[in-house]
Amino acid sequence: MDIDVLRVSGKNQWKRLDELTRARVLSGEDIDELDRLYRSATTDLARVRTVSPDPDVIAELSRILSAARGRLAGTGGLTGAVIARFFVVSLPLALYRIRWVILGVTAVFIALCAIQAHYMMTTPVAMNELGSPERLRTYAQSEFVEYYSQDTHAEFGVSVWANNAWITLVGIVTGITGFYPLKILWDNAVSLGTSAAVVITYGGAWHFFRFILPHGVPELTAVFISIAAGLRIFWAFLVPGPASRFQAVGQAARAAMTVAVGCAILLAGSGFLEGFVTPSELPDALKISLGLLLTAAAWAYILLLGRRADRAGLSSDVGTDAGYYQPVSG
Repeated sequence: MDIDVLRVSGKNQWKRLDELTRARVLSGEDIDELDRLYRSATTDLARVRTVSPDPDVIAELSRILSAARGRLAGTGGLTGAVIARFFVVSLPLALYRIRWVILGVTAVFIALCAIQAHYMMTTPVAMNELGSPERLRTYAQSEFVEYYSQDTHAEFGVSVWANNAWITLVGIVTGITGFYPLKILWDNAVSLGTSAAVVITYGGAWHFFRFILPHGVPELTAVFISIAAGLRIFWAFLVPGPASRFQAVGQAARAAMTVAVGCAILLAGSGFLEGFVTPSELPDALKISLGLLLTAAAWAYILLLGRRADRAGLSSDVGTDAGYYQPVSG
């Protein structure tokens, strides 16, 4: 096969295929022509790869066919409508469907944290193992406060966001194990409970909560959401329902990655609060109110938009809209 002959003979058809792919509106006849030209170009690409693998022709045809395949399959790219649907339907619906798991994770965390703090405060031996009274007093009254003023506000906020975003991503990615998300929950509960015991003992309860609540409530909410999403993947592995195990885990994993975007946004807000609001001279009541308001806004977003999408019977699964859905039993 002469590659130059193929390039000349197919040039007009490839150009027409590219034009139809880029067209904003297609009639029924246009769609039929697009499908026919797509099949013809696919054959041309196969011939080129088999007989005369010219890199330039392969690259050109692959680009055109990739775009045409997306148009035919309904995956036209990242448009405003796609972005809007993600934030109005996919994200709130994915969060709404794990709302009870989020609340369960939250309750378990609070219980573990309270138990750890009570144990440390009522067990002098355990408290003494952390350091001398003078050392713990220094931590509670100085280091605990100075932590929020290290670096510039922006640098500290970004570093906190990056660290917490990594924790939430790990909680989601390792969800299939069923164990690691629970380990993250345990480690954070024990750590916070221990800090609470030291600061409350040597600095007072209000001294602890006025520095933790402004950013801690939305920050921990994001962590709880990520753990819930990770555990949902593990549950889909154990109880796939009418779908195959592979399909059920895939759907749960796609929903979890959607949730990860929401966690990153919520953590950006908490990072801003931790970097700029927590160490500021604003009244404590205002700082705490800002943290609670951000968390309330997140839950309002989940419950209002998520419930509406759920009642409308919509899907949060990107695989369904992308044309990769497979029927299941039931």
